[in-house]
Amino acid sequence: MSYLWTTFLYTPLLNVLIFLYERFAFNNLGLAVIELTVLLRLLLLPLSVLSERNALKFERLGKSLEVIEIETKGDSVRRRERIRELVRGEGVNPWAKAAVLGIQALVLVLLYQVFIGGLNFSKLTRLYSWVPIPDYINPDFLGFDIGERSAILAGAVGVVLFLEVTANQRHAPGAITRSDQWYRLFFPAFVFLALWALPSVKSVFILTSMSFGFFLTGFRRLVFPVKKNGGDVSS
Repeated sequence: MSYLWTTFLYTPLLNVLIFLYERFAFNNLGLAVIELTVLLRLLLLPLSVLSERNALKFERLGKSLEVIEIETKGDSVRRRERIRELVRGEGVNPWAKAAVLGIQALVLVLLYQVFIGGLNFSKLTRLYSWVPIPDYINPDFLGFDIGERSAILAGAVGVVLFLEVTANQRHAPGAITRSDQWYRLFFPAFVFLALWALPSVKSVFILTSMSFGFFLTGFRRLVFPVKKNGGDVSS
């Protein structure tokens, strides 16, 4: 299992990162991580498109979800069952988004393994023959050492995540519950604390990936806007 992990996951990611660092990132490791993230999101674009399509279908169900909330007031179990039946009938399936998040989580783990203990030259012995060996590794990005912890970058992720959750709740059909309000506050706070304890390369990766996702969602809402009353898509 360790051999498969190292040979088919860790080593390829390390090689792509160093290749980008040497060829396209001007010997800036932070920029190389951003390029790696964008490359990954482009490879996952078909799944991301399916995820945005599901989000559009869900937003179109606004009126029906409001009716369910009224009819099942005080019965949260029945409400969840009705909502599951509704979204299943409309062909809304979360597997695409789950796959995108799962693959990104895997890359985060791999990046942690790359940066744990520092990106030193002993790790570069795993480079393929076509990947140039750098003379030095520059971990500085906008004044931050991405191999070290950073409360500022972790805080930036927390703030952006709070804004994203707020925007998603505003566009989501139905009323915002108290649990939604607590989630909007505590989830970004939890992510901030988790990232603060880890090398800030993870924050750079997440910020880049979230920015890519914002672009896709913004483009989808611009091209396929949904009426606030939960009706059909406007022309």
